[in-house]
Amino acid sequence: MLSIGLLGCGRIGKVHAQSIAQLEGARVAAVADAFEEPARMLAAQTGAKLMTPLALIEDASVDAIVIGTPTDTHYDLIHAATASGKAIFCEKPVDMSADRIRDCIDAVRSAGIPFLTAFNRRFDPNFANVQSRIAAGEIGEVEIVTIQSRDPEPPPLDYIKSSGGLFRDMMIHDLDMARFLLGEEPVSVYAVGAALVDPEIGQSGDVDTAAVTLTTARGRICQITNSRRASYGYDQRIEIHGAKGMLRAENMLENTVEIATASGFTKAPAQHFFLERYQAAYRAEMAHFIDCVTRGRQPSPNIVDGLRAQILADAATHSRETGQVISVA
Repeated sequence: MLSIGLLGCGRIGKVHAQSIAQLEGARVAAVADAFEEPARMLAAQTGAKLMTPLALIEDASVDAIVIGTPTDTHYDLIHAATASGKAIFCEKPVDMSADRIRDCIDAVRSAGIPFLTAFNRRFDPNFANVQSRIAAGEIGEVEIVTIQSRDPEPPPLDYIKSSGGLFRDMMIHDLDMARFLLGEEPVSVYAVGAALVDPEIGQSGDVDTAAVTLTTARGRICQITNSRRASYGYDQRIEIHGAKGMLRAENMLENTVEIATASGFTKAPAQHFFLERYQAAYRAEMAHFIDCVTRGRQPSPNIVDGLRAQILADAATHSRETGQVISVA
């Protein structure tokens, strides 16, 4: 039985606690948070020990940790966990600085521990199915990848001001998905963006509407569009065009019922929020992490994948600010 410690007992911590409870071979052994009340509540719900973050990391009875704390705490927690030899499941982004992520990579490699960067969308059953069929050659060589990601509404302005910007906060998931589907690394990034949803987002220095074009060395293209507004629900779609055909994964709807009347055909709205839309993905990524730790294998996506996505997010941010195509190594 793998004993897991949860660092961070907010919304995402609760999601991971629920996933662990649904899986065999692991349990939530301890929880910690900077705020006592959410930690106390999650400890009561899971039967876990309530501890301070450092005590949890150093506890010999804890085998692995899940880092679901604010991004600016990740660096220190990762280094403390590697010093204690704990396997790490870390929410994205690993850190806002690519150089600091490189420091974390060195620590993880020196410790020889499993590390998963939690790009949960790779584990969505439909997206994973598309990727496996690309790899199997069903549509031949990939030529164009199209990713559309739109939130039903923007997060609070205070969150946006500390998020690192749309490209590092929201689009980083899509940048990782681009790498997952293209099958090779992008070498150039071009981004545009505007504040069309909320002028205060623009006044804070960020954008709420953006598009990015990624190009690989062989000329493969990925187009990503993001918006902080979608009146019809949580919009998550991908399409891959290849030499022999096309693969596409559509939105997940609230139900599969369709009505036809004289006015036309009507379907249910898209699921409204990421917690519902990616519930199966959260469970699958945790199952993958538990299996890898138990078997002594490295999870995927790993910490280097976290770095590669951050480099692309940084390049997109720089491109939007300068209006230039940014080369990435």
